[in-house]
Amino acid sequence: MISFFDFNGHKVEFSSENGVFGEAHHVLVLCRWKNQWVLTRHSVRGLEFPGGKREAGETIEQAAIREVLEETGGVAGELFFIGQYRVHALGGFFVKALCYTELVSLKSKEDYLETEGPVLKKRLPENIQGDPEFSFIMKDQILPLSLKRVEELKRTAGKES
Repeated sequence: MISFFDFNGHKVEFSSENGVFGEAHHVLVLCRWKNQWVLTRHSVRGLEFPGGKREAGETIEQAAIREVLEETGGVAGELFFIGQYRVHALGGFFVKALCYTELVSLKSKEDYLETEGPVLKKRLPENIQGDPEFSFIMKDQILPLSLKRVEELKRTAGKES
């Protein structure tokens, strides 16, 4: 387990093991489409990966698929579990699951709900912490930890092929 303080000064704990912090009720999905990262532009926070809260009766996987579609117009392929993290915010904590997927398709929509739709990036900036275009969600250690796990998953999948 890795602990640190996020952009807002809240304690965050990360684990690559599922269930360490209990059941996740939020999800964040790292997505790729044709060798590009698929982000969404949140109307207030800026660029970030799609995600959100799990709705009543949904599994975390169903929430991930729904959030990707709602916020980007993307249809998720196979979902890979990256890890989960717990944020100790004022008044309690919340647990968020992290997943990775390569999209099967990406189509335009009339409405992307609270976002402005998909934004494709060949690369993420090296100094993302200093880039005002990106959401605070992208500026703590969760992103580099998640990207490292994605690379590990890809290497493992490559060995199995």
